[in-house]
Amino acid sequence: MEQSGKKFPVSYDLGMDILNLCPAPRPGHVVYCTHEALRDRVRETTGLSLEDAWECDLIWNTNDGPVPWSALGRVTDMGHAEFMAGGADRRDPGVCPFRTLEEVRAFDAVAEYGLPDETALTAYYEAVCQNGQRAFPNQVFTGGYYKTLLSGSLEIFGWDMLLQLAADRKAFETVLDSIFEVSLHHYRCWARTGVKTFILHDDMVWSGGPFLDPDFYRGVIFPCYTALVRLLHDAGKKVLFASDGNWASFMEDVAATGADGFIFESAVPLETMADRFGNSHVLVSSAVDCRTLTFGSRDEIRAEIDLTLKVARRCRGLFIAVGNHIPANVPLENALFYADYLRRQWRNS
Repeated sequence: MEQSGKKFPVSYDLGMDILNLCPAPRPGHVVYCTHEALRDRVRETTGLSLEDAWECDLIWNTNDGPVPWSALGRVTDMGHAEFMAGGADRRDPGVCPFRTLEEVRAFDAVAEYGLPDETALTAYYEAVCQNGQRAFPNQVFTGGYYKTLLSGSLEIFGWDMLLQLAADRKAFETVLDSIFEVSLHHYRCWARTGVKTFILHDDMVWSGGPFLDPDFYRGVIFPCYTALVRLLHDAGKKVLFASDGNWASFMEDVAATGADGFIFESAVPLETMADRFGNSHVLVSSAVDCRTLTFGSRDEIRAEIDLTLKVARRCRGLFIAVGNHIPANVPLENALFYADYLRRQWRNS
């Protein structure tokens, strides 16, 4: 495509260049998750998918296998807040299946859920990759695993039992070892696929920061991440580490796992990450927050985009992404304004 005298490569090629920290004429762009009304409006007005119309270069994808844990054993349904229009995805919390702390301490994820046949699981993940890339031929389609360690623990136990278990460090570490074994099995199968870029996802902190002793992260959690990154690197994959919340205090620790890039929300300061890692790692984030898109003025939206593009000049590989997605309560006109202003500005910068 060409506009304003500048020639822009196909989004897939641009995405791969950014992932490899090669020079690119503009930052990359990612839309994690949004709602159907916005997608419909974009298609009606442009004739294109939102990803193509908004010049997205990377598709976020994680997949934890064909059979959910809830079909194999015990999990705690914590419910779901509203994201989709009309609250279609809202779900009240269920009852925790673990009645005593002794049950939680005795939990073994391998015994509970089993390890799927490696050949069949690898074929499943390969099909996910190929079907996803066919569905999004103009973008880089990632592989990824969501419930790596702490996200998996939360799905199993819910917050109440998880925090009680975490008070007993030795027991918690033993339970985490079993969850890690399940994750490692899935990562090995993912590593055998042809996917080029992989998202190691684990929501390991709260919005206020770590909820465990920092020494526990450094002694138990991060070594697991390091082992998984090494496995994926040995298979030739780029690895993007992703976590919600504020893990700013762990910037150096996460970098030490060997991950090639970081996906983070606005709780982790973009400018600090750019100053520290902008020349060495891929960054997927921005100064644009969904709360600004929801409640802010056009001037406030412009200001966050302008700041993002200013920081982008200091980065070898940046994909711009709205923090906390673009949920259904974001006014359509604000979302459309965001995309239009962003794309006009990166052409002029």
